[in-house]
Amino acid sequence: MNYAIANWKMNLPPEGIEPYMRMVSGRRRDHGTIVVAPPFPFLRDVAEQARGIEVAAQTCADQEKGAFTGEVAPSMIRYCGVGYVILGHSERRTLYGETDALIAKKLAVAIATGLTPVLCIGEDLRVRDSGQAGPHLAEQIHAVTQSIGNAPVIVAYEPIWAIGTGRNASGALCAETVGEVRSAIQRHWSRGDVPVLYGGSVTPENVQDLVTNGAIDGFLVGGASLDSARFLAIYDALAV
Repeated sequence: MNYAIANWKMNLPPEGIEPYMRMVSGRRRDHGTIVVAPPFPFLRDVAEQARGIEVAAQTCADQEKGAFTGEVAPSMIRYCGVGYVILGHSERRTLYGETDALIAKKLAVAIATGLTPVLCIGEDLRVRDSGQAGPHLAEQIHAVTQSIGNAPVIVAYEPIWAIGTGRNASGALCAETVGEVRSAIQRHWSRGDVPVLYGGSVTPENVQDLVTNGAIDGFLVGGASLDSARFLAIYDALAV
């Protein structure tokens, strides 16, 4: 199963939510599943306008309820009509200090609530240049082993050095790394049914190389997802 996930981050589409959702919901969906991930306050609006597409939250709390000011529980996300949640995004790890242990707790409570997690893993330039990307990614996968079980889960490989930098992994580099990710999933989770996506400065201009040579099951799209036409061009590339 292929996926194209539009991660709006802390932005709204310049064209507006309604025109965006009308464009995306109106597209034929022969190439896989479209998922839109808006900021928290707009989850219900987007879910109500989604026709044949899925909606994701961009993170969730590691607790189901309690005295945790500012947090949003997975059950609240489900209440909004949402079925997916992005966890472990590089910005959550690097800007907000989320550790593998915290991400494992979030995964467990999200899965228990019925959400499908999109687990983000990735390496920075120092790790990449040291030749340790494979072991680093394998450790991020191993760290959440007890939280996953046989629940549906999607993995998004996002090299930190390619996010918001204009750089992206070539199809060949992506395929090599994704091969290591799949091997680690099989080793630590004993599963071969986990879709592996790519995220990192994906655009309509570089998507073809990634689709043709990247050995991936779709994309987690950031900046380019804010324009419905550009996002749909990325989605349509999955038809290859």
